[in-house]
Amino acid sequence: MSEPIIAVEHVSKRVTDATGTLTILHDIDFSLQPRESAAIVGASGSGKSTLLALMAGLDVPSEGTVRLAGTDLFALDEDARAEVRARSLGFVFQSFQLLANRTALENVMLPLELAGAARAREQAAEMLDRVGLSQRLRHYPKVLSGGEQQRVALARAFVVRPQLLLADEPTGSLDFATGESVMNLMLELNREAGTTLVLVTHDRALAARCERQLHIEAGRLMPA
Repeated sequence: MSEPIIAVEHVSKRVTDATGTLTILHDIDFSLQPRESAAIVGASGSGKSTLLALMAGLDVPSEGTVRLAGTDLFALDEDARAEVRARSLGFVFQSFQLLANRTALENVMLPLELAGAARAREQAAEMLDRVGLSQRLRHYPKVLSGGEQQRVALARAFVVRPQLLLADEPTGSLDFATGESVMNLMLELNREAGTTLVLVTHDRALAARCERQLHIEAGRLMPA
């Protein structure tokens, strides 16, 4: 078996305030192989989004670590973790997270420009064509529908061909039909790019479309 693309190693997360200490995640331990797809499923407040943030190196665990393609994220400083994210990770969020003052094309070009890629405009245009938005290159997010905005977000995530895609409730802001269409497209792009996918959702029907389901209850990973 090849080296895991991501390994979450005995990760716990606690926060402390005036009322005491709250444990959000308890000793989470799992790994995913290249090209594998997994859904993290659980009720609101179960710790799903906290786990995703830790996997991205956006938050720091109280114990344990996360290895991305063999690199210990928490042996790096914040700047080095940001470089790893830019090089290896793609993100898709429920709220799209597009820049309002940039066109669809400019939003997709951004990660390529940050990476110093050649042909950023051409590559971004090709990716928007792949997601069915070749006629919307110069449109700003405010004039795009929710489904179109999420397609732009998918194009932005996949244009850098990330090793790992983290998707946090990617269809949560969309109606059922639009959400189905976006989910189909995300899975197609994932297969084409050979990306490892981690999907956070409370929708068990969506989760069932992934190869693995990881169930979180009250911050604990439940046995399969």
